[in-house]
Amino acid sequence: MGLGISLLIGLKAVLLFLLFAFLSSFGFALLAVPFLYASLVSLLVALASHPSINLPMLLAKNSDGSFPIWSIVLFSPYLYFVRVFSTLRRLFSGEAPYSEISDGLYVGGWPSSPDRLPPGNPAIVDCTCEFPRRSEFLGHAYFCIPTWDTRASQPHEIESAVKWACRKREQNRPVFVHCAYGHGRSVAVMCALLVALGVVEDWKNAEKLIQERRPYIRMNALHRKALEEWSKHRLSPPKKGGESKITSVISSDASQ
Repeated sequence: MGLGISLLIGLKAVLLFLLFAFLSSFGFALLAVPFLYASLVSLLVALASHPSINLPMLLAKNSDGSFPIWSIVLFSPYLYFVRVFSTLRRLFSGEAPYSEISDGLYVGGWPSSPDRLPPGNPAIVDCTCEFPRRSEFLGHAYFCIPTWDTRASQPHEIESAVKWACRKREQNRPVFVHCAYGHGRSVAVMCALLVALGVVEDWKNAEKLIQERRPYIRMNALHRKALEEWSKHRLSPPKKGGESKITSVISSDASQ
């Protein structure tokens, strides 16, 4: 399994530390301190996001999509770095903020503004641990499964998100599943949702369908492993022919 975010943020930690050492060697100790702090935060994130540890709750994102003040202050070098990086990447990529995969089912990137949210007052499934829920979207139904970038949600988290989203579709609500860019974490959850709703027979066909609608997706081995485990141990047989009635995967939670 690739190191993904762990390697990238680890390299960032090294670069920031070298900047700290360089400034310190020229007597700019006070100016160098922020680089040391940012380096230590990056190192902590690199360790916590490693596949063998995988601790997205390090950032303490709440179930309502907010971050406690202490987390914003403590992890500000990382939290604001990913927002700036995301903005610049979107600016130059030219990719659509979201794509409709099937009727009322959307997948895409973090909705940083109202124009990046699909129409129809969608219910939102947030697969990020590093981006906040915008205050403009507090009126939208919301479900969060915090996951590191390049990592996969756990099979039981995927199942919980799928059950929640299926209930929203029963109410004829659009569902928008997002991560940072709509390429990995959110695609894995959408694959499971498409299977549960009977749009496709299995997650592999779901991936192909999403690829047709959103060409730049790129699930990795961790995403596929999580979907395989979810399929084996969590999923009831889907309805055939894309029927609107939801499968028995949600029956135990239908009253919620």
